[in-house]
Amino acid sequence: MTPAVQIENVRKVFGTFTALHDVSLTIADNEFFTLLGPSGCGKTTLLRMIAGFEATSAGAIYLFGDEIENLPPNRRPVNTVFQNYALFPHMNVAQNIGFGLKMLGWSATDIDARVSEMVTLVKLEQFAARKPSQMSGGQQQRVALARAMAPRPKVLLLDEPLSALDLKLRQDMRAELKQLQRDTGITFIFVTHDQEEALTMSDRIAVMSAGHVQQVGAPSDIYDAPANRFVADFIGETNLIDATPTQSGNTQMTFNLAGGQQVMLRPDRPLTAGTNGTLSLRPERIGFGDAGLAGVVTQTTYLGTDTQFHVDIGGLILRVRCQNGQGALPRVGDGVHLTIAPDAARFMEA
Repeated sequence: MTPAVQIENVRKVFGTFTALHDVSLTIADNEFFTLLGPSGCGKTTLLRMIAGFEATSAGAIYLFGDEIENLPPNRRPVNTVFQNYALFPHMNVAQNIGFGLKMLGWSATDIDARVSEMVTLVKLEQFAARKPSQMSGGQQQRVALARAMAPRPKVLLLDEPLSALDLKLRQDMRAELKQLQRDTGITFIFVTHDQEEALTMSDRIAVMSAGHVQQVGAPSDIYDAPANRFVADFIGETNLIDATPTQSGNTQMTFNLAGGQQVMLRPDRPLTAGTNGTLSLRPERIGFGDAGLAGVVTQTTYLGTDTQFHVDIGGLILRVRCQNGQGALPRVGDGVHLTIAPDAARFMEA
């Protein structure tokens, strides 16, 4: 099957600044694909290049096999949902959704039918006559989505559309966005700096930093098997520990940790003894037991469903997260032993 979007060695230069360095990505049809990274990493620039709002400095972009470099934005089979929604304040919901269809030359009958279909899809049937100022942020976002999907684009580009919403509404809209993508079958390309958004909605994620793609994969791959230190540190929460394996192989091995202690782990690939690197160890993969790494609890933070602990193991501070309600948990000052599942850590060579 022809990919929905193919990006081949794309570079973008602004004067002396290179925003994108030879980026290549393949995005499947009917995929929820997320560009994730910190501010300034190039993700929005790449989205704007797909939309046609920025030209490439080098490389090529294909939509369903057709190169689109010379196509203006209005002739590309894509639509964009912007961060600020860009709704027309003097138009009601139905008029906002139908405006783009009118500009495309649709008949009044077809516009009315499509608008009715879209307000039903985004659950705004009772609000079709309201102006944007009479609606909540979440409702305005649904209008922007309906307007962008009304012309039946092959690809929908979403530039941090949830960032203006409060936390509870953002969480609710994540599920709605993913369901809309499934219901419509449109390829979604979503830009965000929010790791939780990316993990909960995406089929695949491209993690970006400083104009480079660091890793592409399913959310579970990105989280459990980060390709490098940047990805491990940026996605979720982790302990990054300088470590060295003491023997070669890929069975259970001993690692010397910064701080002087040792831990037995099973690497995901063969390693060479003496290789310097970093262990990425998620706090929820560490537990308390009767034996293991010896340490002292120096800080606790109650987080509702779980509690985070800071444990000092010979000068090295490890973060540990345990679910509340599962029995007594240690307190600040308590001596503890930390247990780590053999396959819990990811070793990344320096």
